[in-house]
Amino acid sequence: MQQFLFLKRLVFNRLIVICHDIMLIPVAWFCAYWLRFNLESIPQEYLLQAVHTAYKVALLQTLGFLIIGSYRNMWGFASIYDIAKVIKAVLIGSVLLTIYFYWMDSSALTVPRSIVPLYTILLTAMLSGSRFSLRLIRDLIKQQSGANTKRVLIIGAGSAGEGLARDMLRTNTYKPVAFVDDKASRQGQEIHGIRVVGSSKDIPQIAKRLSVELIIFAIPSASSSSVRQIMEICEQTELPVHTLPTLQQIVAGQISVDLLRKISLEDLLGRDPVSIDWSSITSALNNKVILVSGAGGSIGSEVCRQICKLNPKSLIAIENSEFNLFSLEQELLSKFPKLELHKYLIDVRDAVAVDQILELHTPDIIFHAAAYKHVPMLQFQIREAIANNVLGTQILAQAAIKHGTSQFVLVSTDKAVNPENVMGASKRAAEIICQTLNGQGKTKFITVRFGNVLGSAGSVVPIFKQQIENGGPVTVTHPDITRYFMTIPEAAQLILQAMAIGNGGEIFVLDMGDPVKIRDLAEHMIKLAGKRTGIDIDIQYTQLRPGEKLYEELFYDKEKLEPTDHAKILRALPQQYDWQSLLATLEQMQSACNNYAIKDLTSLLKGLVPEMTI
Repeated sequence: MQQFLFLKRLVFNRLIVICHDIMLIPVAWFCAYWLRFNLESIPQEYLLQAVHTAYKVALLQTLGFLIIGSYRNMWGFASIYDIAKVIKAVLIGSVLLTIYFYWMDSSALTVPRSIVPLYTILLTAMLSGSRFSLRLIRDLIKQQSGANTKRVLIIGAGSAGEGLARDMLRTNTYKPVAFVDDKASRQGQEIHGIRVVGSSKDIPQIAKRLSVELIIFAIPSASSSSVRQIMEICEQTELPVHTLPTLQQIVAGQISVDLLRKISLEDLLGRDPVSIDWSSITSALNNKVILVSGAGGSIGSEVCRQICKLNPKSLIAIENSEFNLFSLEQELLSKFPKLELHKYLIDVRDAVAVDQILELHTPDIIFHAAAYKHVPMLQFQIREAIANNVLGTQILAQAAIKHGTSQFVLVSTDKAVNPENVMGASKRAAEIICQTLNGQGKTKFITVRFGNVLGSAGSVVPIFKQQIENGGPVTVTHPDITRYFMTIPEAAQLILQAMAIGNGGEIFVLDMGDPVKIRDLAEHMIKLAGKRTGIDIDIQYTQLRPGEKLYEELFYDKEKLEPTDHAKILRALPQQYDWQSLLATLEQMQSACNNYAIKDLTSLLKGLVPEMTI
């Protein structure tokens, strides 16, 4: 019944619009004659001519409306696009009139030649004016009725800010009262009647003067450092700050108040996006059999998502967490129903299972993301760290060589550089294994090393988030401790890019810019939660945890660096190790793991990674 009433109302509304437009056709036609004779009395013979031809004009012009499809749009939302359709429809009608009057109907040859152009201009103005008038009235009514309308200050008077303001003016939820923009050329200008009243440094005064209730950051292309600077100014107002979606969504034309979101940690701590060569990545992965170990983890699952977009022949997911593997399967198959997905609930330390899987599927490329990574926990779990991070890597890497895998990409960490903890030392050992195995067969071994990943499982971000939700305090181990940060999608893209440009044996590292103080991270998260540091939530300094460093490094001094074709991706050249000596150490590690010989494992790890200072 509701559908019937809706359809009935829709048909009725369109009939009103059609009748309105048809009624304006003879009005424009007679007005064209009136203008032709200088707004004076129309001579009798021409008046009769106008009357006799009016019905023909109406029929031909209505045909023009129908050809263009002028009645599929709603009047209340008239835009430049709708006016363009009106112009096209009127022009088509005018062309039909011209053809009919001057080539087909000899009786109409006496119609003055200026009549059709005048009619075209007048009808276009009448139709456009009525549509925009209705929209203006509708917007004014909404603005007057919006008792709960929020007064908004928009940061950024560019195309994104303009689109946002335009969308806001159609609603009664938000009322843009001003723009601010740091470009001097935009100062004092108006957009949709809204003035650019100052720059970002003026935000506190402007917000107070104009009784602003919400600030919206509308510069999607801004760097994270610029976002941080402006957010520090906005914090003085104690007002909520929202932002637009990603630059990709803006490019796609998705500018809407419905897409507004709060400023996120990624906005503040992320870095300028790295230029990724998707054509080379797509070429490398298209129609290939891809295996991802640790596929259910933060990095592994994002690598899987990115791979699935590039049309692989099949994806093999290895994961030792039943829940993570199940969740990954549900997500990937819902987003990519045609994906050929093979999932295995195994541990990379299970050599028999690993060999069977690689023999069955013979993957072209392996992304090895399976690892234990919790620094304080592994500090007292050296056996598990070595068994998983070191020996697990050896098992999967040698199986890759045995079964002819083309590329093996190891996901490593900045903690592998001059490690002061078991976790970092175990990952450095994994790097050494991959660099040494490169050249042992046709498999190219590539390592990707990066810093902390925002929001990854076990990282500081979810810990801080939980502490804030519990009312604090937020615990920071040292006021001067710093870390490099990147987003999960960026980490996954770096891994894929390294795979596409690697020749074998290298270690790729993203130029991660300046490190971030964990103290600043905690303060940002408290503010993003709408709390005040030291008033609502305290920051409590404890002490460095076992194996924790004040700062991390990205390269060893002895590693020779060279740039790549990608401005923010650096490459450390391959280092040579003796495989037989390394193999003997790994065999001793396996024996020590079997015998639970912790002291021997510590000694062996220090021998393999002499830079280790634990």
